Amino acid sequence: MTERISLSLWEPIQAHKALMHAWGFVKPWILSGHRLTLEIRPEKRNDAQNRRLWAMLSDISAQVDWHGHRLTTEEWKDVFSAALKRTKVVPGLDGGFVVCGQSTSKMTKAEMAELQTLMEAFGAERGVRFKAVEVEA
Repeated sequence: MTERISLSLWEPIQAHKALMHAWGFVKPWILSGHRLTLEIRPEKRNDAQNRRLWAMLSDISAQVDWHGHRLTTEEWKDVFSAALKRTKVVPGLDGGFVVCGQSTSKMTKAEMAELQTLMEAFGAERGVRFKAVEVEA
C-alpha cells in the first residue's frame, strides 16, 4: 500500500464511495497495529491559480512604485498576503521588522481567489494592466 491516500470529495454520494474505497486500504494497516492520521481540510489552491498569482505579481512588480521602491514579486506576495490576513509586524532579531504572514502555499482555493481579488482591486486603483489569463476558482 502507498503511504498516503489523497481523495477529492465534492458531493455526498461520491464522497461516501471514495471513503468506503479508502477504508479497504486503511483497514489492513489498522488491523496490523499501525496508527494513522486522517486529515479533512478544504481543497488547496490549484496550479492554474498559482500561475495566475505569479503573473499578477509580476505585472504589479513591473508597474507599481511602492513608496519610492520597486518591490520584487516575492515582496509583493508578502505585502498582499499580510494585507489579506491582517497580520502583525514584529521587531526582527537583528533590527528591522518581520511580517508574520501566511504562506500562500497553504491557502485554500477560496483564500487564493480572495487574494487575487484584492490584487485586482489594488491594480485597478493604480492603473495596472494585467496580462494574466482568467482561471477557474
